[in-house]
Amino acid sequence: MKEDITSIQTEALSAIESAESLQQLDDARVAFLGKKGSLTAISAGMRNLSKEEKPIIGELLNVARTAITDKIAEVKGKLETIADQKLIEGVDVSLPGRVLNEGNLHPMTLMRDRAIQILRRLGFSLAEGPEIETEFHCFDALNTPEDHPARNDGDTFYFDASEDGLRKLLRTHTSSVQVRTMESQKPPVRIISPGSAYRRDEIDATHLSVFTQLEGLFITEDVRLSDLKGTLEYFFQALFGEDTETRFRPHFFPFTEPSFEIDVKLKVKGQEDKWIEVAGCGMVDPAVLQQICNSREDDVFSPDKVTGFAFGMGIDRLAMIQWGIRDIRHLIDNDTRFLKQFA
Repeated sequence: MKEDITSIQTEALSAIESAESLQQLDDARVAFLGKKGSLTAISAGMRNLSKEEKPIIGELLNVARTAITDKIAEVKGKLETIADQKLIEGVDVSLPGRVLNEGNLHPMTLMRDRAIQILRRLGFSLAEGPEIETEFHCFDALNTPEDHPARNDGDTFYFDASEDGLRKLLRTHTSSVQVRTMESQKPPVRIISPGSAYRRDEIDATHLSVFTQLEGLFITEDVRLSDLKGTLEYFFQALFGEDTETRFRPHFFPFTEPSFEIDVKLKVKGQEDKWIEVAGCGMVDPAVLQQICNSREDDVFSPDKVTGFAFGMGIDRLAMIQWGIRDIRHLIDNDTRFLKQFA
């Protein structure tokens, strides 16, 4: 058996040394060290040896196995080096390297994240809801009458009536998230609901049929108009700068009373300052709170117990103001020449 081991070792080392490819090298490894390899077969015969022979033969086997394994590693390294050299043959190392373009966040993502960070510092939490909504959550619960223009087929994307007779639509605002939150939670409620909204607007430099909206709602005991004004003034100054000027103009929304539109003064070097509308807001209409009570079948949101304010703004519009973007369509064109400015 000693002679067999020595012979196998010599044969294995010779076969490994003469291997001209990684495949030939692996074939040699299997032939000698594999499950059915010749050295493995010798090892299986150890059980038939006497106690005196086993240590001697075992040591020879270990020496042979180590020598073969080390030789395989040595030859493998040489063959891999040769293979690597062949891969780069003919490569002109004097050619300039290829520039890899780094990705960056979309301006809409940057603006959305910045707005959320500011409002979360004020204690608002994130809330989400479905984009396919019922008329109740999108209109009825928000005190929107049936003859309101927003409920017209020409302004809103409706689906065909379902089997239960309910008509669904792509939400026209994320106020529906506020309704669902009030249905599932008790006061106090302090949430923001960023997400997509859909309207049948003609696409032009300032309008899209789908846009990103950020709405907020705060309801608890003794919420005042001054709370709303202070919250939004702080928000726009934190977003656009401490010297940002804001103004509140009386307006009408069916779900808030009193209601306001908010303008910020846009200051562009070389141009005359001008006011730009950025958001709508107001104190939650008592009729909305009563609708929530009816839906919940309790009185925790009774207008006699709680008050609140709500606001909504377009992230697209905020991005246009922040970076002086004149055409909203740039935000959806995916033109890298435009987007790389925000890297």
